[in-house]
Amino acid sequence: MIGSQLRELRTQRGMSLRSLAAEAGLSPTLLSQVERGVTEPSLATLRKLAGVFGESVASLFEDRTAPAVWVSRPGERTLLSGPHGIVSYERLTPGNGQLEVLRAVLPPGAATSTKPWAHPSTECAFVVSGGVLTVDISGSDHQVNPGEAVTFDSRQPHRYLNRTLEPVVYIVSVNPPSP
Repeated sequence: MIGSQLRELRTQRGMSLRSLAAEAGLSPTLLSQVERGVTEPSLATLRKLAGVFGESVASLFEDRTAPAVWVSRPGERTLLSGPHGIVSYERLTPGNGQLEVLRAVLPPGAATSTKPWAHPSTECAFVVSGGVLTVDISGSDHQVNPGEAVTFDSRQPHRYLNRTLEPVVYIVSVNPPSP
């Protein structure tokens, strides 16, 4: 679905694969593979494309025919890869651009990004299971245990880290969805 959405946005704006790739700083081959559904784009790729289109990442998944009630089932969810493929996110919400809820599994010793980053939203992370999730917000570490949640203004640079020896399963909610 994401591939067809990207193709539609690109053609609506009269852009070729090469011109979109150049503007987004991506390869035309990668964009072609994403549009054809051969590969799933990373979050970094989606952010670049959303920036070119002036859209939010969530709007790239927008399904204008989405039902009033959405049931998210394992195996049917859209998967997003974080930077460097370290963490994958499962979209738990439909692409209506109102709210983004993602499920992630952060491997032991991993971080969601090499450096903290910011975006104009409010973010909440709930640790479902595993070890302690460390949330670096503006250079301060916050330890979040299973069953606990942290909510913060995501305009503050932040990232998630797993400094334990077991995977951490967590749910992230972002409102409004960010590019």
